[in-house]
Amino acid sequence: MWFQSGRRRDLCAVLYDAGELRGQKLKTRLERYYDLRIDPQSFYGTLDALVEAGHLRRRTEGIYDVYGLTDTGAERVESYHAWLAERVENGARGAEDAEGTNESVVD
Repeated sequence: MWFQSGRRRDLCAVLYDAGELRGQKLKTRLERYYDLRIDPQSFYGTLDALVEAGHLRRRTEGIYDVYGLTDTGAERVESYHAWLAERVENGARGAEDAEGTNESVVD
């Protein structure tokens, strides 16, 4: 259920790559990727939901909250990556196979 949100997926992908990040640094990286400002209340609500679901861990470093993936969160990122790679690969192949036919490639 956690990957039904693109923001959740993307937060976890950033942390998969970065390891651990302070909340503000994580927010900044996501805003740069999206090229838009993210509402802080919504952003931190998303982080809280991921922590509560067991996909992220939060620790305090001075006055900052630092976030990182749990093993479960990392497994979900890897699983999603494999699923998406398969869709992309099959989609390209499916389009080639469908050329010249009237069959729909979409289920």
